[in-house]
Amino acid sequence: MSKITYKMPLKNRVDRILNSENIAGYVFILPWLVGFFVFTLIPIVATFYLSFTQYDLLSPPKFVGLRNYIQMFKEDPLFWKSMSVTFFYVFVTVPLKLAFALLLALWLSYKSKLTPFYRAVYYIPSMMGGSVAVAVLWQRLFTSDGVINSILKLLGIDSNISWIGNPKTAIWTLILLAVWQFGSPMLIFLAGLKQIPESYYEAAIIDGANSWQKFIKITLPMLTPIIFFNLIMQMIGSFMTFTQGFIITNGGPVNSTLFYAIYLYRRAFQFYDMGYSCAMSWVMLIIIGILTAFIFKSSTFWVYYESKEGE
Repeated sequence: MSKITYKMPLKNRVDRILNSENIAGYVFILPWLVGFFVFTLIPIVATFYLSFTQYDLLSPPKFVGLRNYIQMFKEDPLFWKSMSVTFFYVFVTVPLKLAFALLLALWLSYKSKLTPFYRAVYYIPSMMGGSVAVAVLWQRLFTSDGVINSILKLLGIDSNISWIGNPKTAIWTLILLAVWQFGSPMLIFLAGLKQIPESYYEAAIIDGANSWQKFIKITLPMLTPIIFFNLIMQMIGSFMTFTQGFIITNGGPVNSTLFYAIYLYRRAFQFYDMGYSCAMSWVMLIIIGILTAFIFKSSTFWVYYESKEGE
């Protein structure tokens, strides 16, 4: 039996689009659409084209094909240095940050009169952490005459090291700053903990489960969707880290904190090599896309959902 399809007349479709309710919706969404096209979609398309050109902002772009990409992978040691620094930063920062955020979320999930106050206090670093002022303050903490060395001297440890001036320790000061900004994932973890039914824990207590067993068998599996979300967001954010490294160390010493975003900025706005920087931005976009796709693909093996489609 053939399926009968009905096509709405063109006039009726136009009238339906132009009715007052739809027009109101289009008016409200118009600012977002303008912002999306002007500040997101058009720049993305433009950078893709410019990545195949030689462009210095002062003269018209000159098409050079794959020369920027070939130079990047074969002739630019700073590209690989910035890549290695960024990957090290991401793969150390994200697990530490999520683990610390989850630990504090578990602690703040216990009800007390001061719990709302503690939540607000622990979220403050995330509100301030990305600012230039905090980056300058952090820089002063870890200089040779900074507060950290003063505290160590009070503890009987004679230390005059400049933590941000030593290639072996500079990256760790930035990792510590990133971990300190745990407020956002902490609140998300806290919201996830509130969604776990108390009946699960009551049943576990009846079965004789201890606190560790309840965490491993109930809390952690039920939080895997939250962990998945936080992992994606924190990974993307860490790959785009710029302000902290630029203000505190400016990529030094000896390029030990040369984040990918800092090197991209230098190529674009210090060397005026805009075509090369656009190529760098697309390489990072592809890397983030591949890692995100891998996490999504692997989530079928470790992310637990109470209800699945079709069940």
